[in-house]
Amino acid sequence: MLPSVSHALDSFHVGSSAHPMYVERWAPMSGASERPPVVLIHGGGHTGSCYRHTPDGRPGWASLFVQSGYTAYVVDWPGHGRSPSLPDFATLSMDAVVTALVDLLDQIGPAILVAHSAGGTVAWTVADRRPDSVCAILGIAPGPPGNLLPVLPSDPLEFEALAARGDLGHPVYHPETAPVYFSSEFIRRYWANSKHFPLEAIDAYEKTIVPESPRILNERFNIGGCSPRVGSPERIRRIRSLVVTGSDDPRHPRSIDAAVAQFVGATHLWLPDIGIEGNGHGLMIERNSSEIFDVLRQWLAADENRPVQKHA
Repeated sequence: MLPSVSHALDSFHVGSSAHPMYVERWAPMSGASERPPVVLIHGGGHTGSCYRHTPDGRPGWASLFVQSGYTAYVVDWPGHGRSPSLPDFATLSMDAVVTALVDLLDQIGPAILVAHSAGGTVAWTVADRRPDSVCAILGIAPGPPGNLLPVLPSDPLEFEALAARGDLGHPVYHPETAPVYFSSEFIRRYWANSKHFPLEAIDAYEKTIVPESPRILNERFNIGGCSPRVGSPERIRRIRSLVVTGSDDPRHPRSIDAAVAQFVGATHLWLPDIGIEGNGHGLMIERNSSEIFDVLRQWLAADENRPVQKHA
């Protein structure tokens, strides 16, 4: 059920005919805003539903952006959620997602990108291709550009020992023959593991998880060197960016996300530094998601060098 907020809602598709992407537009009822629009980009195994509402029924970040005067575009990657199913889904690449997002920016004009998890890898690539169409980037536990990732082996026997390594982000490898389905054990270990996750709504959350393209997962961890690389880091560094990390995200220790922030020229916000402890991977759906949203809203409104207010 959608949260009850005042917004106008319509939808359309962007991208190529082979890989169309569903887009939902949320806008203030008061009409057009002078603020740039926000494009909300989900991560692997998810859809735009993670921005529409939380598993326990609270308003999602799409609603909160609209209430703050922004027009929000919520996307479902090609082949995900409400986007059409694809016959080549097992080999769907991040490039198809990037192409669709570039098409969206070409239609709506410069926008703020909010990118979660593997959506971060996508967002850095979009910014590299269309730097003049990206006003700012909010990376929420974002995947890195391939430039930062070591090349991991595609041989299952070689790879087996790497899955437990936190310094590599607990990588996974899948043959590119069939969609990947996520088990309850995996979801609880990596996505629903923090004290702020609304575990009473875990069943509702698991219903929002969708199969993923094994190629996209392999790109996320640079299996065989396949992760998208940024051609010109300098283009991205001219864009104001923020990387946000929670303290209890097993795939995003502080050092990994700090390295991403340094590479793309972003400010790295380690949430405990402003008094917000115990968050995991899904910052937009955890119990204190509105508190974290307020931090993002303040950062967007602040001068670049103005510090984020410390929370009690």
